[in-house]
Amino acid sequence: MTRTSWQELPRWQRTTILVVAPVELALTVYAAVDLTRRHPSNIRGHKAVWWPLLLVQPLGPVAYLLRGRRRP
Repeated sequence: MTRTSWQELPRWQRTTILVVAPVELALTVYAAVDLTRRHPSNIRGHKAVWWPLLLVQPLGPVAYLLRGRRRP
């Protein structure tokens, strides 16, 4: 398998990478900060379980933000 350079990628793929990557990063950072600051009683499950799940892109941060937090 040969490596494809950035210039060889079609324009739509380069655009997708430039849009999706920062969104995933921002979502992960937001979820990590929220997890750090939120009291354990306001989280479904243990914090220790959610930390590695935040690294599963893009589903981990979305799952935490939608299902991992309890509403105060």
